[in-house]
Amino acid sequence: MPIHSITTRLVPYLVTLPLLGLLLGNASASDWVRFRGPNGSGISGEAIPQKWSTNIRWQVKLPGPGLSSPIVVGDRIFVTCWTGYGAEPDNNDEQTLRRHVVCLAKTDGRVLWDKTVDPYLPEDPFRGMFAENGYASQSPVTDGERVYVFFGKTGALAFSLNGDMLWQTSVGHESGPRGWGSASSPILYEDLIIVTASAESEALVALNKHNGEEVWRKEATGFSGTWATPILVETDQRTELVLAVPGEVWSFAPKTGKLLWYCLGPPSNSVCASLIVDQDVVYAIGRREGGSVAIRTGGSGDVTDTHTVWTKNHRAGIGTPLLFDQRIYWINNQVARCIDTKTGEDVFEERLSQRQRNRTNPSSGSERRRPGRRFGGRGQDYSSPVAAQDHMFFIARSGQVTVMALKDDFQILANDQLGDDEEQFSATPAIANGAIFVRSNKRLYCIAK
Repeated sequence: MPIHSITTRLVPYLVTLPLLGLLLGNASASDWVRFRGPNGSGISGEAIPQKWSTNIRWQVKLPGPGLSSPIVVGDRIFVTCWTGYGAEPDNNDEQTLRRHVVCLAKTDGRVLWDKTVDPYLPEDPFRGMFAENGYASQSPVTDGERVYVFFGKTGALAFSLNGDMLWQTSVGHESGPRGWGSASSPILYEDLIIVTASAESEALVALNKHNGEEVWRKEATGFSGTWATPILVETDQRTELVLAVPGEVWSFAPKTGKLLWYCLGPPSNSVCASLIVDQDVVYAIGRREGGSVAIRTGGSGDVTDTHTVWTKNHRAGIGTPLLFDQRIYWINNQVARCIDTKTGEDVFEERLSQRQRNRTNPSSGSERRRPGRRFGGRGQDYSSPVAAQDHMFFIARSGQVTVMALKDDFQILANDQLGDDEEQFSATPAIANGAIFVRSNKRLYCIAK
């Protein structure tokens, strides 16, 4: 993946961009406006119940499945899903495929509106690893005035909070070399919505959030191997848009798409976990191939020798680890792990007890026996942990909930079970106003005292 293969196409952009401090627009600081919340940190200062099954305020059936996370703005929740082809048993007609953008009332889960989006066809076939991904994996993002979604070949779309479609823009119609589809969620930077069109065009694309017009496009073959969501890092001199790709980490100027620096990353042919950031250092932790790296931002060109803080051999699976108070935490394959951000050294590595692992590998349930609904092998946990105050919450695909203390001593605070044998939980929860919102392939739950 030679770095010189990256090309930039910059479209003239005459709109004056607001200050970075206005990045959230009219959204409140207590809202959960994108995948993993504030700048993808997964952290909330809210207090939420440790026991979920006994604190369900409401639950509502969704139109169809999806891996996307809910987002929360004001008194509304937004989530995406799909129906028809692949979502219904024995439905092999891709003409029936429909995407949905659903708005629900935060107070009681009432569906306020449900907008159906016709797909661009042909789509990637619902088989193999694509069946693990599906057609609604990218989480929405909001600036408090509009909701933006990305539906792969069908494009990026903007809706008003009342459900009016404002624009729709294609970012490509290709299929990735593996045929797995894409899953990176869009993010906002000032007046731009930034989309990782990994499968669709092997590109990172910035659109004008007001009208959907393309502002810049960065193309490189390396984008085809990432399902991660970019993050924004603010240094003393500038703001950087940073994304992990197979074998490397790349940083761009978010206004123009200019490549700022690149660095060797975990040796992987695919990237699922997003980067995490602590001040001016970003952390990439690999999957099954192993490998982890801490990189100081602010450099130029190849910074492998000058800005690499440490390298180790950790493995973190599909979900994005949680960074909290100079520690990085995650649970993967029933093992809880914590490392020091300064050195990369282990703080603890503990296997969950049998009781804590209850139902993480169920053998029953017709939904889990369907093609594309496997629970072992490819069917590993996808959800990322989130934090509320000093507690980490993690939900396995089976609905097994683990609550862990964010401390140097390994401590499980609670275990619980959510959902029934027909449900799978692959989306990362959202936290807002003392409640946590959790979606499965069938329902959306609100858990609060």
